[in-house]
Amino acid sequence: MILITEFMDLNAVKKLQQEFEVLYKPELADTQNKIPSFLKNIKALIVRNRTKVNCDLLNNGPNILCIGRLGVGLDNIDIEVCKKKNISVYPAIGANTRSVVEYVITSSMILLRGAYKYKPEMINGEWPRQNANGNEVLGKTIGLIGFGEIAQETNKIAQLFGMKTQAYDPFINENNDLWKQTKKVELDYLLQTSDIISLHTPLTDKTYHLIDKEKLNLIKPNSVIINASRGGTIDEVELCKKLKEKKILGAALDVFEDEPLKKSKSVIFENIENLILTPHIAGVTKEANVRVSDMIANLVANHLKKEVN
Repeated sequence: MILITEFMDLNAVKKLQQEFEVLYKPELADTQNKIPSFLKNIKALIVRNRTKVNCDLLNNGPNILCIGRLGVGLDNIDIEVCKKKNISVYPAIGANTRSVVEYVITSSMILLRGAYKYKPEMINGEWPRQNANGNEVLGKTIGLIGFGEIAQETNKIAQLFGMKTQAYDPFINENNDLWKQTKKVELDYLLQTSDIISLHTPLTDKTYHLIDKEKLNLIKPNSVIINASRGGTIDEVELCKKLKEKKILGAALDVFEDEPLKKSKSVIFENIENLILTPHIAGVTKEANVRVSDMIANLVANHLKKEVN
């Protein structure tokens, strides 16, 4: 039996239902405490990023053989516990890469151009032409914090738009051929010299508030910052202060320290110009959802068939 606790492309769900008993309950992501009651006979669990697959949850699923992650980040899954319990974990590596890349590039253009926020003035009969002329991305430097698969693809597309690129990733050896694609730099240098800063890091103890008050002070006042990786890697309170003080030109946040974002937490973002907020959807286009869902359905199905054989 397979339990799916978050939204999945229905065609992929139906595909699984042709071979297995499937409980499709995407509402469970909002009621984590109810999930254990469904786990007794479950052999495969399929989640996105909101279901907390921790030790307590897994202890209620003694028959779980594998977990499918509808996405690539694994910070909501306790990998060490999965290893101890011999549970295989399958992320959808590569399936939503293009969607995240397009989000980063599009956000860069919108934030730098600054021409798309004047609808109220236009409707009011004003003609704010001088204020709306903005900047191009051509010739600008994009700095990628983390240089994994999504950052590498972002690097390629950015270069096609005529951007200069540089990246910081302490986990990639300086002799790695990946550095033939871009300039390898240290984090402080990247923050000081980039016109566009894009985060591509997982959330760990070391990356929590990686971009804190001290690091934010290094960013140029005409630069923009984009986070479509993991909430918590930027100190949101300090970022808002910099945006309000006009010490950073703009920001796009698709991920947040607390998700889903509630009114009590979102008040810090009020009355800030040139700020894009989206609900963790950079990698969730309709096309990406189909690719991610198909990949995970196939991986989970193949794993269960091998176990039977």
